Amino acid sequence: MTNPEERYYEDYPLGQVMEFGPVDVKQEEIIEFAQKYDPQYFHTDPQKAEHSIFGGLIASGWHTASMVMRLMVEHYLSPKASLGSPGIDELRWLKPVYPENQLHVRTTVLDCKRSRSKTDRGIIITLIEVLNQEKELVMSFKATNFMLINPDPR
Repeated sequence: MTNPEERYYEDYPLGQVMEFGPVDVKQEEIIEFAQKYDPQYFHTDPQKAEHSIFGGLIASGWHTASMVMRLMVEHYLSPKASLGSPGIDELRWLKPVYPENQLHVRTTVLDCKRSRSKTDRGIIITLIEVLNQEKELVMSFKATNFMLINPDPR
């Protein structure tokens, strides 16, 4: 497996699976994020959250997605070949994420094709699965990314 710094389109073959993490989920960060971006009581108030359907404070799904994005940038996306993304599909929050959880990411390349109109790049579709420390699936989505073709193939 190549270092993300060295990856190009060709380094994301169909079927490739990668796993990385963890990221620790901290109560203070859950509250701070939620107060700013998703101020629902089960994200911001530990006492009220105890009486919610979740039985305690949980991370906003958007906070979970942000933590995962950090892991993706650090371990999956190439800083020299990644050209951004037109979006994601099928985002699902499957289980609550609680303080003190540890999240891990598993990526599976579902599709890869070279661009017909821009021959210096390709398109990669990746299934992103987020698992907690119990290996329970807590979030999933499919990401589409544009990647440069290696200009100097090996």
